[in-house]
Parts: sequence; C-alpha cells; structure tokens
Amino acid sequence: MESFQIFTLFCSLLLSSVLEFSSAVDTITPNHPLIDGQTLSSSSNSFELGFFYPGSSNNRYLGIWHRKSPGAVLWVANRNNPLTDLSGVLEIGNKGDLVLLSKSKNIVWSSNASRPLTNPVAQLLDSGNLILKDSRAGFSDENHQWQSFDHPTDTVLPGMKIGWNLTSGEERYLASWKSVDDPSPGEFTYRLDNHGPAAQLIIFKGDVKKVRLGPWNGLFYGSIPVLKNPIFKSILVHSKDELYYTDQLLSSSAISRVTVNSSGSLQVSVMYEMGAEWTNLLSWPFDTCDNYGHCGANAICRTNKAPTCDCLKGFIPKSQGDVTLQNWFESRSCKRMTEYCQREEGFLRIAGVKVPDLLKFQLNESMDLKECETQCFWNCSCIAYGNSDMSRGGSGCLMWFGDLIDVREQPAVTSGQDLYVRVPASELTSVRDSNTKKRLKTIMAVTIPTLSAFLVLGLVFCTSCKKRKGTVSENDDIEVPTFDLDTISLATNYFSKANIIGEGGFGSVYKGRLLTGQEIAVKKLSRNSGQGIQEFRNEVVLIAKLQHKNLVGLVGSCIQGEDRMLVYEYMPNKSLDYFIFDGERSTLLGWQKRFNIVLGIAKGLLYLHQDSKLQIIHRDLKPSNILLDSKLNPKISDFGLARIFGEDGNEAKTKRVVGTYGYMSPEYAIDGTFSVKSDVFSLGVILLEIVTGKKNRRFFHPDHHHNLLGHAWLLWKQDKALELMDPSLAETCIKSQLVRCIHVGLLCVQKHPDDRPTMSSVVFMLGIEGVVLAQPKEPGYFFVERCSAMDAAVPGKETMYSINAVSTTSVLEGR
Repeated sequence: MESFQIFTLFCSLLLSSVLEFSSAVDTITPNHPLIDGQTLSSSSNSFELGFFYPGSSNNRYLGIWHRKSPGAVLWVANRNNPLTDLSGVLEIGNKGDLVLLSKSKNIVWSSNASRPLTNPVAQLLDSGNLILKDSRAGFSDENHQWQSFDHPTDTVLPGMKIGWNLTSGEERYLASWKSVDDPSPGEFTYRLDNHGPAAQLIIFKGDVKKVRLGPWNGLFYGSIPVLKNPIFKSILVHSKDELYYTDQLLSSSAISRVTVNSSGSLQVSVMYEMGAEWTNLLSWPFDTCDNYGHCGANAICRTNKAPTCDCLKGFIPKSQGDVTLQNWFESRSCKRMTEYCQREEGFLRIAGVKVPDLLKFQLNESMDLKECETQCFWNCSCIAYGNSDMSRGGSGCLMWFGDLIDVREQPAVTSGQDLYVRVPASELTSVRDSNTKKRLKTIMAVTIPTLSAFLVLGLVFCTSCKKRKGTVSENDDIEVPTFDLDTISLATNYFSKANIIGEGGFGSVYKGRLLTGQEIAVKKLSRNSGQGIQEFRNEVVLIAKLQHKNLVGLVGSCIQGEDRMLVYEYMPNKSLDYFIFDGERSTLLGWQKRFNIVLGIAKGLLYLHQDSKLQIIHRDLKPSNILLDSKLNPKISDFGLARIFGEDGNEAKTKRVVGTYGYMSPEYAIDGTFSVKSDVFSLGVILLEIVTGKKNRRFFHPDHHHNLLGHAWLLWKQDKALELMDPSLAETCIKSQLVRCIHVGLLCVQKHPDDRPTMSSVVFMLGIEGVVLAQPKEPGYFFVERCSAMDAAVPGKETMYSINAVSTTSVLEGR
C-alpha cells in the first residue's frame, strides 16, 4: 500500500512537471527566462520569438518571425542596441518589466512598463503580438500592460495600429531597416498624417515625401485597390482619443503583412496556410507616377500616355517654351490659363484619379457633392473639389486651395475617385464639342457597318459554314473560368518586368500567384501580335476540352477591351529548350529523364491525333512549347495555331503558313499542306535535338553544311549513330534505347509524309524493346544553304516566319 502511494505521488509530480513545461511553451515567467538558442512559440506554432543574425551581420538581435519563414523578421526588440555574442537572455526583471540582458547583465533593451506588476508574465500570441501582463487577468490582445504591437519596427501585422494617440501626441509608424544586415532605423518611414477622417498614408525619405498612397475615402486609400475575395481589409478609426489605420483579417487560411524595406518600397505580402513562404501581393511604387509629385504642380501623370506628364485642363506649362519633354521636366509645373473669377467658369470632372495631396484643404463631412460644388464656386481660391467619402454612393466635401500636387490617373486595378477642377468656360465648351464629335463618330462607326452587315448576311452565313471546318467557332462556349483584369494584375504584381518568364511574337508570359495561393503563368497577348480573336479562342477552347497528363492545363482566361490573356498552370521547370540547349543545365537531364520526356511528348501527340474528342494538329511543336512540371513531366503547350481535322480527311492546305522553321515539315513550308504527319515531322526533329543537345537550324559542322537532320542521316548511313549522343549522357545512356530513338527520329523526319509513321506507331516503336524497324529514307531539309531565308534569324533568338502572310508565334518557355 505504501509503495502504491509513493508511485502515485511520483506520477503526480511528473505530470505537474510536464504540464508546467507545456504551459511555458508560449510564455516567459520570472522563473522561466528565454536564453539565446531557445525560441518561444505561439500556441498554434504560427509565430516564434528568438535570437537571430540579420543577413551576414555578426550582431545578435531578439525578434519575432513567422515559423514558416524565419528569414523574414517581423519585429525587432533591440534594433538600436545589438548583442555581440550568444549570451543574451530575455527575462522578467525585478520591476515586472521585460528586459534583455547581455553577458555582463547590462540591460540591452527593456519594455519600460508604466507600472509594476505583481504576477508578471509575457506571452507570444497567435497574432504575432508579444504582451506583458498580470497572469491573473487572462491572455488576450486587450488585457496587457505592454505589447509589441504598440512598438512596430518595419512591419505591420493585422491588429497593429499605425497612427496617433491624440491625447498624448504619440505616433506609431514604421521605420525601414538600414540594410538587410542592419535592423536599426533606416531613412524611410511609413506614416499616417494627422488629417482626421481624410488621413493619408505616406512613405517618407527623411522628411521628404516619397510615395503618397492617398487619403482615406471611406472605402480604401487612394492608391490601394479594392481586392476581390480579399484576405484582409483596411480600416481607419478616428475618435477623440485616437486616429489610426489597421488591417483586419477576413480569411483564416492566410495572414498578411505590410513592410517598408530598406530601399523605400512598401510591400504587401501574404502567407497562405498551405504555403511555405511570404508571397508578394502589392508593392509601391509600382510605376513612375507613384513617385510623389512626379509631374509637378497642377499636372496629371498617366502611365499609358506619352509623355506621361500633362497639364490639367485649364492649366498650361509655366514657361511658354515648355513644348518638349525635356523642358517639361525642367519646369515640372503648370499654371492657370486665366486668373480665377475673371470670367465665366465651371468645373470639369476628371474620373478615376488619385486626388491631390492635402496641403491646403477644407473638409466638411456633412455636405453632399452639390453643396460642395456651390461652396467651392463662390470661393475664388478653391481650385478643385470632390467627395471625401465614397461609401454609400458618396458624401462629404473636400476642397483644395492652391496648387494641386501629386495627381495621377489610377491603373485599371484601382477604382480611383472623381476630381472636379475649376476651368474657364472655354475649356468646358471644347470638352463638350469633343465628346459630341466622338459620339457622332461612334454612331457612324456602328450604323454603317450594321447596314452593310445586313446586306451581306446571306453571303456571310454561307461562307461561315465552310470556314468552321478545321477551326473552333468564335461562338463556341468557352467552358473555363474567366478572370477580371484586376485579379490578373494583382497576381502578376501589375505585370511587373520582374515577373516575365517568357517572351515571343504573341506577347509575354508572366509568373503570378492568385489570392488562393495557386501559382499561375499568364500569357498576355500583344496588341500588335499576329494572333487574332480566332487563334485566341482556338487556344482557349482546345485546351479547355483537351485533358491529358502531357498537355498543359488551362486555369482560365481574361478578355477586357483589347487585352486578351490565357492563364495556365505554372510549370516550375520552365521548358525543354531551357535544359537541353544549355551546357550546364543539360547535365541535369540524364538519359532516363530524357527518354521519359520523349515518351510523354509522343503520348500527348497521340492523344491529340487519335484519342481526344477533337482530333487536333498542333502545327507549332518545338522544345520551347514543351513545358516541364516539378517532376520533369512534359506538357505540350501553345495551341494558338492548332487545327481540328475531321475523320473524312487528315490533310488540309492553307495560304497562311505559320510555324517555326527547323520544325516545320517540308510540304507545309513549301506549299501549305499540313496533316498529322506534319506534327510527326516536328516530333522527329525534337527527338534528335533531345539526343544530341543541338538545335537543328543552328547546327554547325566543319566538314559539311548540313543541318542536324542531314548530319544525323550521314552518321546513320555510316553506322556511327552513337556519335550523335550528347556527351553529358555518356554515363547514364542506355545505348540500345538511344539508337532506337535516333532511328525513330529519322523515320519521323523523312521527306515524304506517307513514309512517316503515325503517332500510334511512334509510341509503339519507342515503348517496345526489340521491335524490328524499317530503314529510314532521306530526311526533309537535308541540305541547308547558308544564305537561305531560313538563316535570316537573329542569332540566339527563336524566330517564327510566314511565307505567304506576316505572322508570329508565342514562346511559352519558363512557365
């Protein structure tokens, strides 16, 4: 009995020890400090508090970071006073403060709590907030004596406040790091000015404004877009005691942060629940018009116009000689055409702009827009007016006096506001006349073609039936998700050049990330490209209806005005040509990987030609259109030139020959005849390029002028096929497989289409060891003249040609 009691006591003590240890995971108590080498974790393990080295620095700091991304520190305690060794200790001092001690027990940093606590405890909350409070009061963001959220460094997390304590005059703002190696305050700050309900967010460089995000308008800040399906929303709070802005999380599957970095950029990032790192969502400045006062006084900045700066209506350049862009930037300001209140005047509406800086202004929240206009009209010093609050249809009155600074036309992704500028009556008349002419032109442009269309309707109906054969109709339903331009712009960081991962004749390809966390590749078609609406719809409809593991997946499309975009699944390993034609990267593709890629391409083509609901001829098969996923599985992409063929005929002819020389079959390049055997020819070229690591059209040999096909043919006849092997394959190559691939490749590139195998035969020949293959005949394009049109390409760039019509093709590499 006694032994049982001892055992029970032992278990109780052990359990209490375990419980005490568990409860101390996210807390610091007087008996449990945090020493260097340890971390404090929030209860959900989202955030950690610990010691770190910034960048390549040897100094030691105490900070908070998200557990998934420890390299992105969100808050630093001792940013002005670093430790120089690993002896730092964070503990609760004698006065109930949080103190950071050095090896010599000197206080490096302290929370400086306003009053002593009887039972002090510090806890890291799931919001990323480190709080100090009395342990008997419970843990929450509200019940505390001190919190890290009141002392931001360079980052705002949801729940933090940026702004003013109007009672004490204390200001909370962000200060950038000096550099990635030094978290001490840098020269850039992110602050909320003290303009009450219209308070503005501004990035300063020292005391100079660098970027102004605009005033709060009841819905958002002037330059911050209203996101569809947002993860967070911004709120401005104005009371007698406080004026601040904060972000509120709307989704439990992600968390946001706003950071001003050491170069002065403001970045909005998101950490998704399933993600492993912070994803950049927005950044400022994202164009030249975001630079404060870029166009000077009384001017407007437009990124879609050349030049970007122009005087507002009713204003002219200060110097009458300012007619060139260079002179414009020397004066950088405009002046009134006439003096105010000298003759009839009115107000001209400028839509969708970031309203001017609030330098000299008047705010009245009780007025409506009509009252605001009247008030401004009778005050000759009032230059412009507008609503102060855009919520509930618009209310309140903002009036500007003096120069109008930092006006810009907002991008499509940002709603912008309406600004009403005082102008002479002559300006209002000219605008009305211009609008009348535009309306007249529009009526003429619509009426005349409509009447003409009725006259030729019968002819169009008859000929359209013929044109439908072999293409996808413009009226076919596109059963894929559609995205608006706002969503795509945000996903690609406003089509930033840094996001470009591929370029070609049809436009550019951008890497992006949707708000759901899904990575995408956006093919934005150039307005000057040769691809019309027919090719665009071809690609959308075809990929939507084609489902195969070796075909690229279409996530959706976007059509807005003249902008047309295709949204694909993102391929992290770019395209086949990225690997096989590069001396270093080619070593990453051993023989087995290359052989699997060959098989995958062949199976994808077989699906297109035979197994899909729509029988498709691709017409532009080449390594840059073979994308590789994370496991290096090939995905055939770019169906802009693809054609549907019926069961009654596998051959067609066109006067508009489009494709890429070096991969086009002879019969197609010469007289426009194409068939499934055209794709077989292209596959044969790719197969030989995969084996050799050489490009067909740029192949050079000192002993002859043949291209790669001709060179392979010569070695085959001499029984020296293994000499074609890419040297990087020497250790991984299975010789019998490699020779079989060369054999099949030569069968595919034979001059006459009837001699080439079908795709079902190609898959069979590649997949079955020991099959007896027919001997290949002479390939097409056996001999290449150095001065031929086919060598007119700029060295180092893949080019597409059209024999009978001007045409281009897109390169979707690197998605």
